[in-house]
Amino acid sequence: MFYEIAIQYQMPLKPYTLYPSITDTKAWSSLDQEWKNASITLGEKYLHFSYPSLSATDFMDFSRTGNRVRYENKCFAKRHALDALVLAECIENKGRFMDDIINGIFSICEESAWQLPPHNTYIRDTPQLPLPDSTAPILDLFTCETGAILATASYLLSSKLDQVSPFIRKRIEHELTERIYDPYCNQHFWWMGNGEEPMNNWTVWCTQNVLLSVFLLNTDSALKHAVIQKACKSIDFFLDEYGEDGCCDEGAQYYRHAGLCLFNSIELLNAVTNDAFAHLYDNAKIRNIAAYILNVHIEDKYYINFADCSPVAGRCSVREYLFAKRCGNADMAAFCAVDFISGMPETLTLPSENNLYYRLQNAFTITQIKCAASSHTGRIHHPDLYYQSVGIFLVRDDSLCLGVKSGDNADSHNHNDTGSFTIYKNGKPLFIDIGVESYTKKTFSPERYEIWTMQSAYHNLPTINGYMQKDGASYRARDVSYNLSGTFCEISMDIAPAYPAECGIHSYRRYARLQKRESIVIKDSFEPFACVVLSLMTYDKPMLQEEAATEATLFFTIGSLGSLRVSGASLLSIEPIPITDARLQTAWEHEVYRILLQATEKEVTMNIL
Repeated sequence: MFYEIAIQYQMPLKPYTLYPSITDTKAWSSLDQEWKNASITLGEKYLHFSYPSLSATDFMDFSRTGNRVRYENKCFAKRHALDALVLAECIENKGRFMDDIINGIFSICEESAWQLPPHNTYIRDTPQLPLPDSTAPILDLFTCETGAILATASYLLSSKLDQVSPFIRKRIEHELTERIYDPYCNQHFWWMGNGEEPMNNWTVWCTQNVLLSVFLLNTDSALKHAVIQKACKSIDFFLDEYGEDGCCDEGAQYYRHAGLCLFNSIELLNAVTNDAFAHLYDNAKIRNIAAYILNVHIEDKYYINFADCSPVAGRCSVREYLFAKRCGNADMAAFCAVDFISGMPETLTLPSENNLYYRLQNAFTITQIKCAASSHTGRIHHPDLYYQSVGIFLVRDDSLCLGVKSGDNADSHNHNDTGSFTIYKNGKPLFIDIGVESYTKKTFSPERYEIWTMQSAYHNLPTINGYMQKDGASYRARDVSYNLSGTFCEISMDIAPAYPAECGIHSYRRYARLQKRESIVIKDSFEPFACVVLSLMTYDKPMLQEEAATEATLFFTIGSLGSLRVSGASLLSIEPIPITDARLQTAWEHEVYRILLQATEKEVTMNIL
């Protein structure tokens, strides 16, 4: 699809003009005043900033301890500073921020490597090297993103940088040639694709940033054509692995690096080819990819989540809004605009965003997105759906929302969660998928499933004769059926194949139903009878209400939000789980809970309202 357009395009490539540089003083002075004020304030925070040194021992920290955050915090702080300073200078245009900008450019150019330590390997899924080889750059997510940051800074401030010294931009171009252009054109990294290697968000995330690093500088035409053709091949490999329904198997957080980087890649390609790729916004798969973020939204800050995705997947940026506009999706555009405003002031200046280009897009879309949010009235429509390609079932009424994961245990960023369910009531989490802790060396290693958050016993799933689910494509749901019509929305599947054969279960059928404006029913039935321990994860504290129970049923209240009635099982325990990890704390403000129930019958029924 993309590559065919690229090889057929024979016209001269246009220079990049999507957003103006600092020389267009009228354009910069006309920007949203709130954004300008906040951006100046953010830039002033970094006046006289001391860019931290990234030492060899900082880099080796990951291989020695497994900790990746300490290095990342120092690395990202430098880029946050440079981004803020560049935009503040573009607004003010008085030279007040220039010395700190130049210090930042040189500090980043002098780093031995731009890849992160967890990505310091030349072959996918092989052990990371303790130190980088600066003579053989690795194109990972953050090498490519650093290239885009420097290219955007150079594009915006070229005239002012040259007033100080022509060697500043010459240094940037030298580093991009050595670290981006040459390895991109002359080497193969797994994320580029070859028709056999599995793709994920890396493909379009890296590709987008390589395109930025090439298009925003005055690179020669031969390089641009070569990069466009290689980039378009990679995008095609990426899209080949997407289902026609557009479901991101990595979840809503990773959509921001998958779907949105696809969008920016299309925008950049259009910018230099007289809109040769513009008709692709009419393509059904691309339109479905765009709409995913609306479809999996629950309410306010919450999204249906699975795998490594957090339920708090971040507010929409202007990129989601622009993607919606390109695809003519009015519901999505309204949702993105309203969600963006709900996330202010964080969404206004994106102070924690590495990518300077995303902040630039903010600058020139703020006025439009504010207008769209203020003019929106009424309720945003979220459809009931089943994403066949990944196995995500999501239905809702005015108060209840039910999500169920079928599919298999081979998703990108996989958790062993086949058959797990998630329930929200009145927009708040009732039965939850906890997400993932801060990434460490163990997260992406053979020991991944030793981590508790990855295990089926910490999802809303059974443990059968002491066995949890296993990872891999063969561990999956079978005989899946669903219905999205009428008052009853339901899904049924056999999740026995998600468990090892040693567990001794022949079938384990999970049935989930939302009866709209009434309740949710989860029914588990299995053959033969086995020691089945059900784990149920809740955010609010569950309390057994013995006075409301009967001889055949258990009755729980879940905080003040909802209730659970269970038949066919006995209560083993209610366990509080403290939330001490920084990444989990971004989603959960207090401890979560696990209810353990043991089946006493071959059928366990749970009624939730």
